[in-house]
Amino acid sequence: MELQAQKIRIDKWLWQARFFKTRSLAAKQVSAGHLRLNGTKITKTAQNVTAGDVLSFPQGRQTRVVEVVAIGTRRGPAPEAQSLYLDKTPKQDILPANPRFEGKGRPDKKTRRALDLSRARDPT
Repeated sequence: MELQAQKIRIDKWLWQARFFKTRSLAAKQVSAGHLRLNGTKITKTAQNVTAGDVLSFPQGRQTRVVEVVAIGTRRGPAPEAQSLYLDKTPKQDILPANPRFEGKGRPDKKTRRALDLSRARDPT
């Protein structure tokens, strides 16, 4: 009698590992062709994954690359979900934040009062 490697549907594993809030969101990402399994683009949510498989998919502004370490039995808390995979996402440069206010535009009340005082003192 042979032992078969444990397998689980890709959408279910992504949901259990907490990459997506719902299983249907995970299924939509797979169906749209945004996920790669071991470098091969897949579009079927019924595709099975096993330990050792490498997944790459977009999440937010970055592309995640994870290796499946274990097959979960439930969608547990975050530490349990993080033990299901090994994150191999390459470090990306942090995008610059929105530009800060440089003092241009309408002055605040304190600055307006200072301007009014300086105008009142200088009659020219």
